[in-house]
This record gives sequence, C-alpha cells and structure tokens, in this order.
Amino acid sequence: MAATTVSKVPNFHDILPDAIMSNIFSLITDTRTRNAMSLVCLKWCKLERSTRKSLALRGNIRDLNQVPVCFQAINNLDLSCLSPWGHPLLESSSNPSLLAKLLSHAFPSVVSLTIYARSPLTLHFLAPEWPKLSHVKLVRWHQRFNAPIGYDFFALFEHCPSLSSIDLSHFYCWTEDLPTAFELYPSIAASLSHLNLLVGHSFTEGYKSHELLSITSACPNLSQLLATCVFDHRFLGFVGDETLLSIASNCPRLSLLHLADSTALSSNSSRADPNNNDEGYASEDARISPTALGDFFESLPLLEELVLDVGNNVRDTWPALELLNSKCPRLKSLKLGQVHGICREIDSSMPAAGVALWKGLESLSIKNSADLTDSALIAISLGCSNLTKFEVQGCNKITKMGMQIFARVLEKTLVDVRISSCKYLNTVCSLQALEPIRDRIQRLHVDCVWESVEQYSQDHEIRGESSSSSHEACGFKDFQTEKRIMMSEEEASLKKKAKCCDGSGNGFSSCSDTWTKLKYLSLWIAVGELLNPIRLAGLENCPILEEIQIKVVGDCRNQQKPVFMAEFGLNSLVNYPQLSRMHFDCGDAIGFALTAPRGYADLSLWERFYLNGIENLNLKELNYWPPQDMDVHQRSLSLPAAGLLSQCRSLRKLFIHGTANEHFMSFFLKIPTLRDVQLREDYYPAPENDTTSEMRVDSCYRFQDALNRRHIPD
Repeated sequence: MAATTVSKVPNFHDILPDAIMSNIFSLITDTRTRNAMSLVCLKWCKLERSTRKSLALRGNIRDLNQVPVCFQAINNLDLSCLSPWGHPLLESSSNPSLLAKLLSHAFPSVVSLTIYARSPLTLHFLAPEWPKLSHVKLVRWHQRFNAPIGYDFFALFEHCPSLSSIDLSHFYCWTEDLPTAFELYPSIAASLSHLNLLVGHSFTEGYKSHELLSITSACPNLSQLLATCVFDHRFLGFVGDETLLSIASNCPRLSLLHLADSTALSSNSSRADPNNNDEGYASEDARISPTALGDFFESLPLLEELVLDVGNNVRDTWPALELLNSKCPRLKSLKLGQVHGICREIDSSMPAAGVALWKGLESLSIKNSADLTDSALIAISLGCSNLTKFEVQGCNKITKMGMQIFARVLEKTLVDVRISSCKYLNTVCSLQALEPIRDRIQRLHVDCVWESVEQYSQDHEIRGESSSSSHEACGFKDFQTEKRIMMSEEEASLKKKAKCCDGSGNGFSSCSDTWTKLKYLSLWIAVGELLNPIRLAGLENCPILEEIQIKVVGDCRNQQKPVFMAEFGLNSLVNYPQLSRMHFDCGDAIGFALTAPRGYADLSLWERFYLNGIENLNLKELNYWPPQDMDVHQRSLSLPAAGLLSQCRSLRKLFIHGTANEHFMSFFLKIPTLRDVQLREDYYPAPENDTTSEMRVDSCYRFQDALNRRHIPD
C-alpha cells in the first residue's frame, strides 16, 4: 500500500516576515491583550517582549530583586506606583546600590522614567544607572525633606546630560529649588525643550515673576512650558505685561505655553469663581493690557497650543486675539480664563472679530468670560468651523438656544464638549442643546443641576441681538434669518417630543434618545443631590459608554443626616451595558470623620449613602476618593464603604485614594476577580506616619500576600 503524505498547513505567522509581525505587535497598546498574545507560542512571546516599549511596574518594593529581565526593549518605565505607595523606593533596602543596578540590568534601554522620589536619595542611586535619560517625571505628595535648596535635582542633573524634558506637575518642592539647580547646571537647563511646572493641589502659591524669568532665561530652547504662577497684582511677584514680554523674549521657540493662576487649579476650579460679581467679573483687574498681550503673541510665531487661565480680569482682548490669529498660524488649541471681550458680536455694521476669525482652531476652552453671549457663541461656531473640542465654564449670558445653534453649526466636527457652571445651562438644557450632535459626540461633561431654569424673556433673547448681518466670509448672508429658522426648527422638535415627557412640569424628558458614540461621561454634583434624575434628563441610552467620572463637592456638615438606606443613585447607571471604568471622587466632600453633632451624619453614613447600589454595576476598574475631614486631615475608608465596595464582584482593579484600616482591606479578598489593589495617598500633604489603625508597611505586605495567594479565574 502506498504511503499517503499529509501536507502541513502553514500558520500565518510563519508566512509573514518578522518585520511585519513586529509592526503589527507594536500597534497593540492594551496590556491584557499583549499579555494574552505572549502566551500563544514562544515566537509570539519573544515578539511581544521585543516590541513592548512602555511598562508601569506594580508589585511590592521588597520584591524588586525578583524583577523580570525579559523586557529589555522597554524605554518608558513607570516606578511611581509600587507598593506600599509613597514608601521610599530604595532606602528600605540593605543594599540600595545593588538594587539600583538590578533595575538598570532589567531595563537597560530606559530613556523615560516616572518615579516617586520621596527623598533625594532615590535619584542619588538611580540616576547614575540610566545616564541616557531624556524625560523624567518626578512624583511626591509628601512634604519636602530638610535639604539644601535645589538638592532634589542635583543627582539627576549631574548624571543625566541628555535630559530634554522634566515634569514636576505632581512633585512637591519649593519654587526656589529649580532656579537654583539651573544656575548650578546651566548646560542641562539650556538643553531642555519641555518643562512642566503646572503644580496644583495647594502645593504652592505659584511661581513668582522673577522665578519664571530666571527659569526661562536659563532655558532658551524650550518648546513647551507649563507653569503655575500668580496674576493677582496684590501679591509680590505677580505676572504682568513685563513678565509676559520677557518670557516671550527668553523662549521664542515655544509651541506650547500654559500659564495658569494657582487659584484656577484648585479642587473647585470646575465651578464659577465665588469672588466674581453677579455679572461674572472678578473683583480685581490683572495688570495685562491688550497692547502688551498683542506684542506677546507677536513674539511667539510657533505657538500651537496656548492656555492663559488668569484669576483676574483681562478686558477688551479681541484685537490682541486677532493678532494672535494672524501671527500664530499654527495655533490649534486655545484656553482662556477670566478673559473678557474675546469675540465681538455679529452686528449689522461690523463683522465678527476676535476668536471668531480662527478657522484653523480645533480646541477651544472659555472660562469665566463675563460678556460671552449667544450671539458671540454663534459667531465663534460660524468662524471656527474645524472645532472638535469645546469647553465653556462660568459664562452666565449664554443660553440653551445659543448652545444649540453652536452645536448645529459644528455638528460635523464637534465630538468633545464640556459645559460647567453656566447659569442658564442646567443639565436638561445642556443635554437638549447638544441634540444636534447626539449621534456624534464621544466625550461629555455636564453639571448635575436638576432644578428648572427660568428662561430668558423675549426682550433678553441673545441680549437684544436682533440685528441682521451679512457675513459672507462664513457663508451666511442673513444671520438673523438663519437664527429664526433654527429657532423654529427647535420649537417644532420640542413640540414633537412633548409626548415623551413625564408631565410633571420639571422639564425632564423620558424619551429614548440614544447617544450613539458617547464613550466618556463626566458629572459634577453637589453634596446631598441625587444621581437618579440623570436618566430623565436625557442620558438614558448610552450603549457604548465605557467610562464615567463623578465628582461630589460640598460640605456634608451643612446637610441633614441621610435617611437610613437612602441611595445616591448608582443604580441609575445599570442602563449602561458597557460601563467598566469609574472614577468616583468624593475627596472634596467635607464632613465629620469622628463623632458628628446630634442630628448630623459622620462620613461613614455619607459613604454608605453614596456607594449604595455599586454592587449592581459591572465595573472592572474603580478609582475611589473617600470624603475628608479637613480639621483632622483625614481621608480614610469607612467600614460601610469597605463592605459595599467588596460587593462589586466584577472588579479587577481597585485604587483607593486615601487610607484604610487593615481589617477593612481584608473585605476585598472576597472579590473573586480582583487582581490589583492599592492605597494611594495622592493629596498634599500625604501623611508622614501611619497611625496604628491604618495600613502600615507590614499591613500592606500581609494584604498583598493574601491577595496573590488567591486563584484568579481569568
């Protein structure tokens, strides 16, 4: 009998050249997907390891001697999230120099490093091991060590001559430290192209004008500069005309410039400034003139992104902004805070001006602009025809009609919208205004303000902007006629939907309108308010919503005790089938951590109120910020909160941004799929010494050992 031969069907990875396979692997960014690919076969494992360029190392500091050596191609390494979080990285080792050499041997190709540098000794040991570092991000929420001025940076500047980028946005230090270090290492300063000093979270009051001038004169080749500064002229070292012109003169190659007042980066910056008057103007004017602002823009022709978030009034800026448009043709992103007169309204005799002339602008953020009206907003939509991202905050003269026309004009491009703290745009009005882009928008932020808003009377409609305009440049020959047509269409649409309303007179719509492409939703809500009305407000159907961020702000001490077993309303999120990631931030909710006065609730009751119903969500990743007691500087997870979180059985990652009792942490071992848990005290100042009731270093070791001993189903 003749023998039969069976031909082997080749696998596609045997046919494709290694170069093509490497290109395919390098396009995969999801960590779990890459881990699964590495298990297919030995060849795929080697390809995955050789093409992985970024790695965030987790695990315990005591196990660093067991770090894998198969990731030789890693060039972007993150060591800021090792456990115990915030613990000195190398100082606890008996031989820190040997441990530093083990890390450099495991990751020899690192050129970008993120590290929690609690003390200067961390960089003293690590910096010599990676002399080719070009980008470094330092993280520190603990208080500064008692060391000489600038000492935190000496080892880094001494051993890493190739540095071109430094990020200190999450690193607490004195504002005098960096200028002093630059004076001692002028070659490092001259080689920098990216410097991020945008520190917030009450780290500092911001960099003074003389410190900014010292930094920019030492770093003439900067292309990106982000810094917190002081614009209030009542403080010494405020930033005014002279400082702005000097910055432009010192760093003429800037393509990204972000200057923000320290008050603009506070935890409540998402709301209107309480110091503003009823018209939206701050109590003081900044020492920035339109003429100097125009000269400042003219000196920076390479600008592509600009942020000026000023805490004081800058008035009549539209001529300077027109100059910015003509002198900076590459500008794509603009954010202005407390800047007024940014756009001249459409008028019968004069065309629109200011921001409305920027046809190439793709991202625009307007914050606390007191004279921004519907007419100016519509002019911006007609002129900035390529906008994909738009944010409006604290602008009290725009209404639903103006925002709806804005969205309708930009319905082909606009995919990212944030509406916050606008007097006439509550939740319902904001969502109804975005109806023209409901099937396109991908990212959305709104404030949860449920009460009805009194509509503008007819004589205040767009603040008397009833004139027509021939705006040929934007293709509208009769602006007022076009506006009336849009208003008629809106009224007809609302009448058609009236049958879907709940009939309660509160304006909530229960129509099944679908937000087809919405993937990210951000919500701001005041303490004591409920989340349940979110569905009636118009966000009932979001079929592909993946991530939600909820920020609760307010003083629980001014609220009555929540009714027993009352719920905030997390159950209302069950309708989002793809929701897997949540940021639930109660860190700005203030209350009584210990004994509360009679008739009031302590924070444990408030945590139970807010977390009730979380067990019904199919979350994979949760970041949770417990509420705080500012009097005792305590942000700690309570017993009810730990119990409710442990009932969320689908969780794989859980990050608690505060402290917790070791016994409470043991509740999380009941979550079968939980793989990664960490306490992160990422607020300033982070506690220096843990008390006996909270997680200490040994407590963290015991918990992680128990977590790693469990069998993980997936």
